[in-house]
Amino acid sequence: MQTCVPNETIRFTGQVEKRKPHSPNVKIEHGLRLRFVVLCSVDWQRMSGPQCCSNPPTLNLSAGAGYVEPLGGLSSYVSGHPDSKLAIILISDVFGYGAPNLRKLADKVAAAGFYAVVPDFFHGDPFVYENADRPLPVWLKDHGTDKGFEDAMPVIEAVKNKGISGVGAAGFCWGAKVVIELAKSELIQAAVLLHPSFVTVDDIKGVKVPTAVLGAEIDKYSPIELLKQFEEVLAAKSEVDGYVKIFPKVAHGWTVRYDVEDEAAVKSAEESHQNLLEWFDKHVKRVGNVKLENRLSSGL
Repeated sequence: MQTCVPNETIRFTGQVEKRKPHSPNVKIEHGLRLRFVVLCSVDWQRMSGPQCCSNPPTLNLSAGAGYVEPLGGLSSYVSGHPDSKLAIILISDVFGYGAPNLRKLADKVAAAGFYAVVPDFFHGDPFVYENADRPLPVWLKDHGTDKGFEDAMPVIEAVKNKGISGVGAAGFCWGAKVVIELAKSELIQAAVLLHPSFVTVDDIKGVKVPTAVLGAEIDKYSPIELLKQFEEVLAAKSEVDGYVKIFPKVAHGWTVRYDVEDEAAVKSAEESHQNLLEWFDKHVKRVGNVKLENRLSSGL
């Protein structure tokens, strides 16, 4: 997997044009697309700016209704029971698996009938925005998404060893890049990318499983123009179900870093959570149930 180096930037060329939806598999939220060339997925200087890390969570390793156990070599927050036979892996943003809103979402996923897993991909070393001696570009050298992808594979294997028949994955910001690599490798049955960072058009071209993208209207790291490119690619992939939705009046990180006292912010976050659950209901439960029926019919 190719990784950009610091100080490389995104550059765009092209023009905006009106067009109509052209695939029944893709939900289109806006009527504009921008043709452009992505030379690199990350502007590292902007990535360390305030939008990427705004409203950082107060981490609480005791938060949530679930518990922590080792899975595939990583400490993981787990909610629900593997007897559900269906698992969803939630891959965090740079603030890690101790974020209360993320664990709350995992509990919601578990309540919908899934075995929810939130691994600690940072091994107890989440990004600390206030640490001026270790800005994000420096922190990322120790916690690249390529390493996250490698660490995710044994987690998936450990989950499957519990008898799970279907696995989906959702990635937030940093985690979206890990999830897209899983989707390209067919290690999961369905993917959801929420306000993704580092994800390129070529990544979307490579997906082999149903992939939903939930983006923000205000997002430097996945701007509307880039989201529209994602939609174009998914629309052209008739063999893969695709879904692109842009949420108005929200910014990068809104799905898990919302202010719980802000009614509008909570409403937008909950809408995205419902979309996530609907996608996994459609694609993970269906595939998982078919696999389970096949195992039962074969006497396994």
